[in-house]
Amino acid sequence: MTRLKEPRRRKPYLRRALGLLAGCGSGGCTEPVMRMHGFTADELAELVRAGFAATATERTLGEWRQPLEVKRFKITEAGDRALSLARETSGNRGP
Repeated sequence: MTRLKEPRRRKPYLRRALGLLAGCGSGGCTEPVMRMHGFTADELAELVRAGFAATATERTLGEWRQPLEVKRFKITEAGDRALSLARETSGNRGP
């Protein structure tokens, strides 16, 4: 008897990260904010490699006029579709 394959489940942190990025608005979230929410650098890199998020590096001046580089993550259309699909399959319509 042939067994049907179960649909491949995404890693749990991906949905949580996409939900956070979707809630950040058009400006996205900075890397420190994502890291404070418990995401590792490897997990964030996986989001980008999968095409679910895009990054942009911003250069700014910090205290005492020192130059800083801040990486900002934004959800992509593919990430938005993946999040919508995950919400539909789980029956959860909320963030």
